[in-house]
Amino acid sequence: MKITPTNGVQGLVLLAASLVVGSMFAVWRGYDPTVYSSATFVEVHQGAVRGLNLLLPLLGLAVIAGIAILAFLARRRPATLWSYIVAGLLMVAAGAITRFANQPINDVVMGWSASAPAENWATLRDSWWGWHIARFAAAGAGQVALIAAILGDRT
Repeated sequence: MKITPTNGVQGLVLLAASLVVGSMFAVWRGYDPTVYSSATFVEVHQGAVRGLNLLLPLLGLAVIAGIAILAFLARRRPATLWSYIVAGLLMVAAGAITRFANQPINDVVMGWSASAPAENWATLRDSWWGWHIARFAAAGAGQVALIAAILGDRT
């Protein structure tokens, strides 16, 4: 296979998307906050926010920008272009869920003390978890569409 600038962008975008979706999968599979006590939830959630709250959104923006570049490069191939557009829209949906649903809850939880969480901590926890599952579904579908677009782009 000949290495081209398009191949390079595809590889980098796929790597970044895999890191984002893989992180979401790991949180979904390994972090079920509904079984934690309030103190454990606060400590674990605050640690995750400190470690991921900047990195994953930046990677997500890089994925969206990369998909936009790939869509531009595929502008004369309608089927491939639409595959990239679908992938991009799904990733934008995941990013919007993160920005407007999960991150506001993260901001609230970061103000809590593990020894004295808010009275409605379980309600906010459940809301965050539901939104996490929704964004994971959108991002996972976006990655599938991205893979389909890349494979279609190579034929």
